Amino acid sequence: MIKHIKAKYTGIIICLIVALAAGALSSRYDAPIMLFALLLGLTLHFLYESPQHQEGVNFCSRTVLRFAVALLGVRIAFADIVSLGITPPMIVMTSMLFTILFGIFFAKILGLPRVFGVLTAGSVAVCGVSAAAAIATVLPKKEYEEKFFALTVIGVTTLSTIAMVVYPIITTLFELPDDMAGVFIGGSIHDVAQVIGAGYSISPEAGDIATYIKLLRVALLLPIVMMIFFAFKERNTTMEDGAASFIPSFLIGFFVLALMNNLGFIPQWIVEIMRTLSSWCLVVAIVAIGIKTSLKQIVSVGWKPVFLITAETIFFAGLILSGILLFN
Repeated sequence: MIKHIKAKYTGIIICLIVALAAGALSSRYDAPIMLFALLLGLTLHFLYESPQHQEGVNFCSRTVLRFAVALLGVRIAFADIVSLGITPPMIVMTSMLFTILFGIFFAKILGLPRVFGVLTAGSVAVCGVSAAAAIATVLPKKEYEEKFFALTVIGVTTLSTIAMVVYPIITTLFELPDDMAGVFIGGSIHDVAQVIGAGYSISPEAGDIATYIKLLRVALLLPIVMMIFFAFKERNTTMEDGAASFIPSFLIGFFVLALMNNLGFIPQWIVEIMRTLSSWCLVVAIVAIGIKTSLKQIVSVGWKPVFLITAETIFFAGLILSGILLFN
């Protein structure tokens, strides 16, 4: 019994220490913490080859990941989303749908697994790493591979950082007013931090609107993950964590927390604690996934997955921009 507990907690402690190191590096070099978490985890894959660490690392990559996704519900603010009006949300939601369909279709053309197309396109269309984490938990385990998740994290964080620099230039080239520039930035960049950085680099108004649009995409995480879950349910009727086969428990938690927060049942100071806890749990989970993933496996996937993520990103941004130019 003692040996069993020790085996579990040594892996957890390793993930926690690496997560703290990723946070320190992120603050020092002002770069995405998720990228540091994954890269540091990848360098420590040799630890996963030792059975004494595997149970704890697996716990972080599965249970902690689901807990982090459930806590994302407190980030949803329905009032901010409703205040945008109907046109910008319709442009964004339509683009999200077509991007996911494009990812599935293009993955098939490239000869990649359909689940990888869903994972990458969902990550691009919704909210980057957080969406990838949520989607990965409902994909069939027999088809899902850790290396594809790791590659998705690297791809979306890298492309999101590039977009933070390039997309404000695009808004200038097309002479978009600040409100529409905010819609484009918030609608097309993957991760929240890069959305905020790019939006406020244009103007305070663009930054505010970009943040609201981003929240809209985050709010759609639950229904999109639910649809993906039911789409693959026949092949994956038994969830790997033993949850009920109808609706994964972490999705129920996501919805309940979002509803309670918007009804004002959760004090603001608790909401802030839950947001911080969610972020750090996600970092720990990403570290664990990195430790479980072999660099040889990532290299073995070739150029096609990289091309797919890049194509989805360009396609999504093009749809958002086209919608803005058409309706503006």
